[in-house]
Amino acid sequence: MSAFRVSAAGLLRLAMEGSLADRVAEQVWMSGHGVSPAERKSWSRSLSVLAQDLADAGLHDVEVLVEYQLPLTSRRIDAVLAGVHPETGEDSFVVIELKQWSYAVRYEDSDTLVDVEHVSGPRLHPAIQVGDYCQYLTDFLGLLAEHRNTVRGAVYLHNAVDRDIAELFERPATEQSRIFNKQRRGDFLEYLCASLAADKPGALAADRFLNSTVRPSRHLLTYAARELKERSHFTLLDEQRVAYELVLHAVERARAADHKSVVVVSGGPGSGKSVIALSLLGELARQGRSALHATGSKSFTQTLRRYAGKGSPRLKNMFLYFNSFMTADRNGIDVLICDEAHRIRETSVNRFTRSAQRQGARAQLEELLAAARVPVFLLDEHQVVKPGELGNVDIITAYAKRLNLEIDVVSLHDQFRCGGSEAYEQWVLSLLGLGGGKPTTWVGDGRFDLRIAETPEEMESFLATKQAAGETARMTAGYCWPWSDPRSDGTLVDDVKVGGWSRPWNVKSDRSVGDAPGSPFWATDPNGFGQVGCVYTAQGFEYEWSGVIVGPDLVARDGRLVTNRDEFKDPNFRSRKTVSDSEADRLIRNTYKVLMTRGMRGTILYAADPETRAFLADLVHVHRGLETVYE
Repeated sequence: MSAFRVSAAGLLRLAMEGSLADRVAEQVWMSGHGVSPAERKSWSRSLSVLAQDLADAGLHDVEVLVEYQLPLTSRRIDAVLAGVHPETGEDSFVVIELKQWSYAVRYEDSDTLVDVEHVSGPRLHPAIQVGDYCQYLTDFLGLLAEHRNTVRGAVYLHNAVDRDIAELFERPATEQSRIFNKQRRGDFLEYLCASLAADKPGALAADRFLNSTVRPSRHLLTYAARELKERSHFTLLDEQRVAYELVLHAVERARAADHKSVVVVSGGPGSGKSVIALSLLGELARQGRSALHATGSKSFTQTLRRYAGKGSPRLKNMFLYFNSFMTADRNGIDVLICDEAHRIRETSVNRFTRSAQRQGARAQLEELLAAARVPVFLLDEHQVVKPGELGNVDIITAYAKRLNLEIDVVSLHDQFRCGGSEAYEQWVLSLLGLGGGKPTTWVGDGRFDLRIAETPEEMESFLATKQAAGETARMTAGYCWPWSDPRSDGTLVDDVKVGGWSRPWNVKSDRSVGDAPGSPFWATDPNGFGQVGCVYTAQGFEYEWSGVIVGPDLVARDGRLVTNRDEFKDPNFRSRKTVSDSEADRLIRNTYKVLMTRGMRGTILYAADPETRAFLADLVHVHRGLETVYE
């Protein structure tokens, strides 16, 4: 279950016994999340207040879902109240966000961000936060698709009085974004009674809520056009929304005061970086701001042009590359959105660069910083997979400070890929030695399907079944086999060979070869199934089911994974003078981190090396399979 479930009466009883925080912590821990002392203290204080208020309102039989995890994300709601509406007799749900804040004001006159006493940095306005949660639930729970009015939302600042949070009330309230405090406790009780019947138990409504089907996440590239053209947009949550609002705030500040600032957004795979990028691009365009999107990935940029810019050459021209700004005017545009910024390179010079531009070439990071009044960098430091890639928070921050530029850094902690499973991402990091811990056993968390294949045939058969059922599936592998050009008859060479099984790599060029799509579209074209994708093709994309062949460049020896750069076929790795063994080790591990985190629902691993295959099998003992129901 994705929440600690209890009746309102039971919640009060646990609070009075002093065991409430322990019970909630146990459920949260079983869901794969760590629990901090601050969280325990928060539960003890805030949930006890809520429990007493529900009792005083006579709502003893309402069901309370504590720390409910939003589907397909790792974000948790403080409490969802489930019951029956006193007038309609239909299911009724109230999303409650509990805040211990005593004092909060608007952040620099923003109506979306707030400054909170004793809290570092701006926070999202709590009414927006709870409203976004309501919107997200109605977007993703099948139960609510046709009954959007059954969900209401409220923020309860139970330590605050009106005068200390007066500016928060300036934002117009909706049924999904009410604000209450201890001075308005009576209003809060009336609100609860108007939403939930006191004489009707909420158990059946809670059953339906928790067992509702979940619609798959809106795939980034399929819906990019609608995002840019119609504003039927992705719902941004918490830190995603903070990043989005900080950029818009920085743009307005730059316009009003001839001011330049930098925003860095750091997050793991599927944490919503590209969703933020596309949302910003659409909103800035609607505001009449000059904004461009750039990446260091040909596949990603080409696919964005194909989908987001479909039928519009003007839109396609908004999607550029990092090396497009060598001669750009200083501050020539309002905003430059640098997506996949971990792929920033030392310079923009390549074999196609004219000799005149080679002389005195600047660092690529300097070019990007200079090009706009507000450069925005979205990155994942564990996705640096090529020598010469240097985009990380520390480097960008240090460079900006040397230029005396103001910089804001936002860290995205949530997972929208991998079924929203933070536990799986942590398992991958520990397995690859990137998270500071030792490999752990995967027992399952109900949100993500991980399995080990004994043969490549077994892996491909499993994925083919998913593909045939209308789901998206792809195979990838470490770069451990040669990559041949197509034959003269226009067929691909089966380069990836394991025993008697063989398949071709994805197409090298942009153009299709037979039915196989060009490399930019391998991840999104259904005909991409059947070729093995390399990391440079797969990076930045997602599909529902991922198969990964672990090659001989990463093998298990003496109880841990070690790398063998001599098995890695990328020509950039040949020279130990330009790529040290330690850097090669890091890049190979990052490569498999990227490949293992492309799947939205599940991953199946196959290791070519028998000892590695046995090592992985010993680490996967699933006790809790995939529980989320999709439609």
